[in-house]
Amino acid sequence: MRKKGWIIYNGNLYTTKFSEQVEWLKRTATAYDFDMEAIPNNQLLVTVENGKSKLLTEKPLPDFVFFWDKDLVLARQLEQLGVRLFNPARAIEISDDKALTTAALADHGIPMPKTIMAPKVFLQLEDDQYLQQVIDSLGFPMILKECFGSFGEQVYFVEDESSLRKKAKELANKPFLFQEYLQSSYGRDIRLHVVGDKVVASMLRKAENDFRANVTAGGKMYPYEPTSVEKELAVTCSQLIGADFTGVDILFGEQEEPVICEINSNAHFKNIFDCTGIDITLDMMAYIKEQIG
Repeated sequence: MRKKGWIIYNGNLYTTKFSEQVEWLKRTATAYDFDMEAIPNNQLLVTVENGKSKLLTEKPLPDFVFFWDKDLVLARQLEQLGVRLFNPARAIEISDDKALTTAALADHGIPMPKTIMAPKVFLQLEDDQYLQQVIDSLGFPMILKECFGSFGEQVYFVEDESSLRKKAKELANKPFLFQEYLQSSYGRDIRLHVVGDKVVASMLRKAENDFRANVTAGGKMYPYEPTSVEKELAVTCSQLIGADFTGVDILFGEQEEPVICEINSNAHFKNIFDCTGIDITLDMMAYIKEQIG
């Protein structure tokens, strides 16, 4: 019997860029003999009735879900109902929050830029004296990152103390962190796509006039053959957060050694295909088939 799966995507973020990739996933799933249905998250409402949580939408549950969104309440409810998610809710939660990612990778020997978590603020920043400790520890320039952000957005290059204090006040009660700036990786990084326990595709991203290498921020893509060390690092990080599929971003240290930047649980696959010709949806669906039998 054909296995039934859902592709869950965000119903309020269904641009051409997203819709093309959802249809792409459906085509690949069909080739692997899956019966796939694409469903926006806002058509699967989680509710509590008679003291029990359930889906308000009455639908027969699938054998698995390709969860291509960050709606954690929905993801957790599906898992509670016994549905296997690719990726699991916890992996999505960790990768979506840069502070949680850093904490999950800490104490495992993972090379990362020195990072300081901003203390939680209610309403507005009244006392910024702690910033002197940040300055003493990281110096200038430094990087500020909002904990929630994609495509290289919500990442700021801070050159001096006045800019730092201004930006910290602007961010107010948003969760964010301070990070060491790696001049050696200015405008370049590598994206490694991990499926299960292997790297299936990778690319180098370079920007001429931006410290960020993201394609959305103006970076260009080049095919890249990662070293065994880079591959092992990417797979280790992916497994540490409990993910099935990830896009792991790696920076270059002073000696060109790999330094982890971040992990993406919902990494897009069109850019890597355009760059390398590798269709990673084939690897992802093959992995799902292997996992669910």
